[in-house]
Amino acid sequence: MALLDRADDYRQAGDISNEAATIERALRIDPKNARLWHRLAEARLDQGQAQQAEQLALKSNALSAGNTRLQASNWQLVARARWSMDDSTGARTAEKRARELLDRN
Repeated sequence: MALLDRADDYRQAGDISNEAATIERALRIDPKNARLWHRLAEARLDQGQAQQAEQLALKSNALSAGNTRLQASNWQLVARARWSMDDSTGARTAEKRARELLDRN
């Protein structure tokens, strides 16, 4: 919990590198935490690492069984990453998956 608070502080300060490093430390403690993988994906996208962000969001989805809100958020992140990589077809597919998950709720 303290690591996430520290990561939040770094994010608010605009220090994405330290935010990512802090989340990575938290993942070493809890490697099956889907929310942490999502947070790291967000940080990587903010750092301009779209391909890695996409992969991390998909990993989060693999670990987030039953959490449709987190899965939808991951697909939205995948869509943003794909848009930034000029993959419009993939981005639209990801956006559709996110909408389908949100419609279930």
